Amino acid sequence: MRILMPIDGSTFSKAALSFIASRSSLIESQPDVELLNVQYPVSARVARGAGRELVQRYQESESNKVIKPAVATLKRAGLRVQVKSMVGSPGAEVGRIAAEDAADLIVMGSHGHTGFKNLLFGSVTQAVLASSNTPLLVLRSDAVPKKDSLKLGIALDGSKYGVAAVRFVVKHRALFGATPSLTLIHVVPDLLNLVVTGVFGDAPVPGFKQEQMTEMQRAAFERAMAPARKLLQGTAFQVTEVQLSGNSPGDVIAAYATKNKLDILAMGSHGGGAFLSTVLGSVATRVAAKCRTALLLIQQK
Repeated sequence: MRILMPIDGSTFSKAALSFIASRSSLIESQPDVELLNVQYPVSARVARGAGRELVQRYQESESNKVIKPAVATLKRAGLRVQVKSMVGSPGAEVGRIAAEDAADLIVMGSHGHTGFKNLLFGSVTQAVLASSNTPLLVLRSDAVPKKDSLKLGIALDGSKYGVAAVRFVVKHRALFGATPSLTLIHVVPDLLNLVVTGVFGDAPVPGFKQEQMTEMQRAAFERAMAPARKLLQGTAFQVTEVQLSGNSPGDVIAAYATKNKLDILAMGSHGGGAFLSTVLGSVATRVAAKCRTALLLIQQK
């Protein structure tokens, strides 16, 4: 597995390093870890005043302050580490290096706030999401899980994006520990309280009998689960399937992840947009806004 880790010396960056250093099953699989530090360029005016050599020495010094302790942390854990440092726009450079070096996963910490009035992720993380289709693990707290076997959830919506998330998890199982527990989550519509918006405003969906609603929900759940079950056959995951009900799937998934103390929630997404709601899709955006669980985002165009 090739892991790219953008680092900046922040508390959240250090937490991401601590998380990877704690993954004993991953370390046994001998992944290649690449650390990337990107220094912001100085203005042309400052460069002229200070001189190019002085500016370059300063940027190298600042980069080394971040890289040296990060390398030491990972090497103490027995990981192979490569290092890159450069000057540029961090978000764009992370996406470019991930594609150039064929990274399987980007791992980074993010300080983003919950609530739509604030950034859901830090600005660099949002730029990475907008510029890259490489799977991204965003650790959203400095209290990251350090146990080897994790509680992992995968949100399935019946689309190819959820299947892509399952496929990634199966391929890279060592990331999640020797005996990880896996919960497959699907949210079925609450048909009893479903309201549709039309030309004449909001109106309730025509009534169904309880037996009809139950059967429709069961059929939707089975359609969502079937491809995942096939991919998980013969794997070492301890799998649980959970059917939730609600008409705002993102809110329902976020509440479940928080209540059940999931270590990581994996979601597929269509990717490739300029704005977060376009990049992630509405459900993933709601999840990001409503909970602090680490998010594994598998993007596809």
